[in-house]
Amino acid sequence: MSKRKYFGTDGVRGEVGGPTINPEFALRLGYAAGRVFAQRHNPEKGRPTVIIGKDTRISGYMLESALEAGLSAAGVDVLLAGPIPTPAVAYLTRTLRLVAGIVISASHNPYNDNGIKFFSAQGMKLPDDVEAQIEAAIDEPLGCVGSEALGRARRIDDAAGRYIEFCKSTFPNELDLSGMKIVVDAAHGAAYHIAPPVFRELGAEVHAIGCQPDGFNINEGVGAMHPERLVEEVRAQNATLGIALDGDADRLQMVDASGRLYNGDELLYAIVRGRMASKPVEGVVGTLMTNFGFEKEMQRLGIGFERANVGDRYVLEGMQKHGWLYGGESSGHLLCLDCHTTGDGIIAALQVLTSMRRSGETLAEQVADLKMYPQKMVNVPLAPGLDWQSHAGLQEATSRVEQQLQGRGRVLIRASGTEPKLRLMVEAEDAALAEQGVRELVAVSLTTR
Repeated sequence: MSKRKYFGTDGVRGEVGGPTINPEFALRLGYAAGRVFAQRHNPEKGRPTVIIGKDTRISGYMLESALEAGLSAAGVDVLLAGPIPTPAVAYLTRTLRLVAGIVISASHNPYNDNGIKFFSAQGMKLPDDVEAQIEAAIDEPLGCVGSEALGRARRIDDAAGRYIEFCKSTFPNELDLSGMKIVVDAAHGAAYHIAPPVFRELGAEVHAIGCQPDGFNINEGVGAMHPERLVEEVRAQNATLGIALDGDADRLQMVDASGRLYNGDELLYAIVRGRMASKPVEGVVGTLMTNFGFEKEMQRLGIGFERANVGDRYVLEGMQKHGWLYGGESSGHLLCLDCHTTGDGIIAALQVLTSMRRSGETLAEQVADLKMYPQKMVNVPLAPGLDWQSHAGLQEATSRVEQQLQGRGRVLIRASGTEPKLRLMVEAEDAALAEQGVRELVAVSLTTR
């Protein structure tokens, strides 16, 4: 796929007021997307309709209005859902039989960033060819259909309620959460009015934090990016569990009663272990950053495992390639395709709770067999233009470290996508061995060949 001018791996994202996150660009993007959707739509199915959801950033109002205007000018109807999680837009796009869904969110970033991404009619990322068509149309002149063909816009007041019921439907009818006290941290983001009711209506006593958005405080000191606040609240409230989401609610971290924090690898393991109790699990997709201990445990259980590039888009592609149902990232993006078409923090938490309720185990007991390997990572400067992948000294050092590990760990070397640095990571059964391995890699000069 050729390099894109505007779209990244997950739509368009940047600082508000920058070259892409501004009202003019959003208008052009809406018009370009609307034209593409209208051209691909079968008129016998009625007018093409798109839903727009957003998180709680102040800039969401501006971008929503500009996108709405562009879509309307292209002859596309618009449903405005207001603040709802990213996976809620995927669900509503699919269940309302719409041509596409649009999310205005920069996920875990601070409030002064924002982004625009799309879902297909099936509730998944747009196919590459459709995204390429939209990209190509952005720089074409703005136009407008005739007045009789303009798109209409209306707000849907029950979007949150619909999604709450969908989330609850992924939790078994014969189970409930009675007797559990759960601290729910919505990061002052899109799930502030959705996550607490989901767990409360399933029977839990809920103590909500990070549920007072003001347009500026999204992800600020709370949520999955700052789980230390959740740890404090779980202990202070003497709670059973804590659940932390990020700004658009597609990322999950959890905390148990002791204050122990569980990352995405551990939570994915809890889900897989719970599923294994009732049916075989063929395989799981992780990423380059998935802990080596997770891979070893999958091998022990006879479950297929594959690593994808970092990013939930690539995890999903790997799952679809194999027909596997489960995958995720250490950061907490977890996908359960037997529940939803995309990663979803609330639904992932419910699947962990399902495993706990059915087994009668605590979260610590659920993951007791998973031995997480110590990781040591260092960033080192990389000389401009240096081909680190064929660097003789680095190759020799990598071979030495891998020989020392003897299959009891791994080496991962990645270039930063945003700065001239190389990320050197070693995982090993023993923390001292990981530390020693990284020291050997760091000792290599990357200023020359």
